[in-house]
Amino acid sequence: MRIVLIHGSVGNAGAWAPVRPALEERFEVVAPNRSGYPPGPLLERIDFERQAEELAPLLGESAHLVGHSYGGVISLLIAAAHPDHIRSLTVSEPPAFALARGNPVVDDLVERLAEHFERGPREPRAFAEGFLALVGSETKLPEQLPPELEQGIRASMVERPPWEAEIPLDDLAATPFPKLVISGAHHQAFDAVCDVLETSLGAKRAVLPGGGHSLVRAPGYRERLLEFLG
Repeated sequence: MRIVLIHGSVGNAGAWAPVRPALEERFEVVAPNRSGYPPGPLLERIDFERQAEELAPLLGESAHLVGHSYGGVISLLIAAAHPDHIRSLTVSEPPAFALARGNPVVDDLVERLAEHFERGPREPRAFAEGFLALVGSETKLPEQLPPELEQGIRASMVERPPWEAEIPLDDLAATPFPKLVISGAHHQAFDAVCDVLETSLGAKRAVLPGGGHSLVRAPGYRERLLEFLG
């Protein structure tokens, strides 16, 4: 059985390292590096809709689909468009903030992120430090940025804002495959989006504190994901 892992921003598919060995014991693991992220060439623009179209064929006949952060937005779009190829869907803190528009905490974070992307520093390290702080990531940047990480940061700088994504909740709610939504109890804006997904999709919910937005590294993430997939 295949499982497709869609990574978030800044890092590439290497972000799945904490869970990949355990998954490979039971699944054929497909963990692509999204377009624009290393080792592929940097793009001028990255769009979640286009990447959903690019990555959907990786499902094959059927697969479990797991997405984190920006990759979670992409995964929601893939699952809605190709429900017959989905065995299950797991998303952790997708920044689909349009789902919780009107929530003051969500609106404030979107405003801060938009300001950072539009008028924040263009130097990769300074941009990444501000971005990671805003989303509550526990990722620590090394003193000297490796070329791969620098490209990942530059890729995140040209991503289409995920709060522009229109998630077809009704279509997803009508699908029969099981769904799991994971949050980290570190930021009310992400909690609000996950609350909407849990309620609207009838999804199972896991709350795993201790990793911030870097949920793949949160205590219990691997165990909860394997339990759900089982």
